[in-house]
Amino acid sequence: MARRIDVTGAGGVRLAAWEFGDPAKNDPAKNDPAGHGSEAMIPAQSTGERGARTGPVPGRTTGVLLLHGLMGRASHWASTARWLSERHRAVALDQRGHGRSDKPPQAAFTREAYVEDAEAALEQLGLAPTVLVGHAMGALTAWQLAAKRPDLISGVIICDMRASALGAASQREWADWFRSWPVPFATLADVRKWFGEDDPWVERPNPARGDFYAEVMQESPDGWRPVFEPEQMLKSRETWVYDAHWEELTQVRCPTLVVRGLDGELGRAEAQEMVRVLPLGEYAEVPGAGHLVHYDQPEGWRTAIEPFLDGVLAR
Repeated sequence: MARRIDVTGAGGVRLAAWEFGDPAKNDPAKNDPAGHGSEAMIPAQSTGERGARTGPVPGRTTGVLLLHGLMGRASHWASTARWLSERHRAVALDQRGHGRSDKPPQAAFTREAYVEDAEAALEQLGLAPTVLVGHAMGALTAWQLAAKRPDLISGVIICDMRASALGAASQREWADWFRSWPVPFATLADVRKWFGEDDPWVERPNPARGDFYAEVMQESPDGWRPVFEPEQMLKSRETWVYDAHWEELTQVRCPTLVVRGLDGELGRAEAQEMVRVLPLGEYAEVPGAGHLVHYDQPEGWRTAIEPFLDGVLAR
């Protein structure tokens, strides 16, 4: 089960955080008469009978905040968050412009805004000190926050995110790719087929990729469209693709695990260089995984990160 807790991010943007695990006995989400417990609106700062649990959970000593990548959403972490919740307080955040969080047309989609959002979530949810787990853009947010606020972070897991600059050509390719989407899709089956088979970026059939993108679609009067605005995604991306991010890595003082899929976007040489510049860097690979490491190979992902989490707990 996951329950929603609203937090306030940078500039007043409302963000949806999702806490996984069994709710407290008096948690209204558990007895939602509409049967929509996972959608319950529970502001993080509320009090009284609808008050959210914002402190440590008995029996779960470490907080874990999970940050999805560009175009992702908190639900992509469901498999990871469920097993984490057995020992930790696991919360996945829908970042600004994504999932159920607000998507104001004039909101900032800068690196600073994303980092401040994650910082605000940690403080409002009472998660610190926490382990940050980030995929792709979410991983960049994780290590930038760890560099900025070491007092809040006990460990970082970086999943398939490069530290090198990707450049203008990469941004143009993404803009062209968004324009190639045959939206609206008539059915979710069409979504799965296009992203899992027909997308020119797919080298071979990948059902997990189709499922991944089906999770970020919503039904509209004319068919299925993404829950995010592609222009906001491009704005978010352009704030980091032109720059390298090695300097921030050198400032991350907590234990940090760099994980790559063998067929992902982060090459082995770059990943190992990231480990080298991190003061307390470690390295892991997940066989058979592409860029969506945690999503398409959940068991391999767990095998890769569990020893690291156990080590952070032992410190």
